[in-house]
Amino acid sequence: MWARPFLEPKAGLIMLVLAATIGWNLFQDQILRATFVPSVGFAPPPPDTAPDYTRPAAWLSRPDLPDDPARFVPEGFARAEQPDVAVFYVAPTTYLRRDRWNAPLDDAQTNDRQRIFASSQASAFNGMGAIWAPRYRQATMGAFLTDGESAAQALDFAYGDVLRAFDAFLASIPASRPILLAGHSQGSLHLIRLMQERIAGQPIARRIVAAYLVGWPISIEADLPALGLPACTGPGQAGCVISWQSFADPADPRMIREYYDASTGLTGRSRRGTEMLCTNPLTGAPHTAALATANRGSLVPRPGAEEVNFTRGLVPARCDSSGLLLIGREPAGYGRYVLPGRNYHVFDYALFWANIRVDAQARAATFLKR
Repeated sequence: MWARPFLEPKAGLIMLVLAATIGWNLFQDQILRATFVPSVGFAPPPPDTAPDYTRPAAWLSRPDLPDDPARFVPEGFARAEQPDVAVFYVAPTTYLRRDRWNAPLDDAQTNDRQRIFASSQASAFNGMGAIWAPRYRQATMGAFLTDGESAAQALDFAYGDVLRAFDAFLASIPASRPILLAGHSQGSLHLIRLMQERIAGQPIARRIVAAYLVGWPISIEADLPALGLPACTGPGQAGCVISWQSFADPADPRMIREYYDASTGLTGRSRRGTEMLCTNPLTGAPHTAALATANRGSLVPRPGAEEVNFTRGLVPARCDSSGLLLIGREPAGYGRYVLPGRNYHVFDYALFWANIRVDAQARAATFLKR
């Protein structure tokens, strides 16, 4: 009897956790929509808020910026002093509010998060390239949780900024300079559209070293033929497309799969039943597996600090038959930001930072030897 006062609160806490877990599993879509989807209709931001990409202030990263987060390197690594490749990087979604459909350029939290992603993602390419990363009026996270007209308008609007930034980027580099495209999540979505509309079948396609379209599902049959470049089939190959989506075991990709199966690919064919492109970042090839010993180094958030720990051999990776990249059991250090379904989307680059760096350098070396 003496233990009853202690056991009852504990039992009550367990019941609350179970109830919350069951509620989340049953209603996670509704909860996410209620949290992130704007309750107002789409209204285009005023024209005077458009970024002027001829000015440094419109860029998150570019070679002449004195404070550039993409120049980050862990101890033991060095940036290229005279890079031969120009990197056009588009950051993922960092605007999480539901007061409007597109982020204002002066939102402090959005900009802080973009700096974090530039330092943990775009920095992987500073060993071989000069990085250009535009600030853009990105669609809010809620735009990916609904198929309403406002969401489509918000994404179209964001793409307009990315397209203008790309034109300014091309105007700022030599006409013969090789180009590497890199993005994540919403950034990859915009680059996919850019490749379909502005690169596929055009002379500029011959300048593409590689396209890292990470964190967005790409159908090998229904999307890839419209991008103008093939999937990368091995390490060191140039002029090809790379993509993956990271999940820990056991993976639950239901949210991605539902969108994917219900959507039409860029070729006009349904994505349902088609395989997603998965390039293993540890091997540089699809349909492969690698042990954690092949992982040259991951960036792990340091608790309570803005810095990161650089850890070798942290996670393995293998592409499964559906096109997901599986990283084994959940690694320590990332739990706070893991998405439902053991989705390590936020860390698609950080988990494999050093391997991506070596991979990009090898593809650039192949391209420059042509």
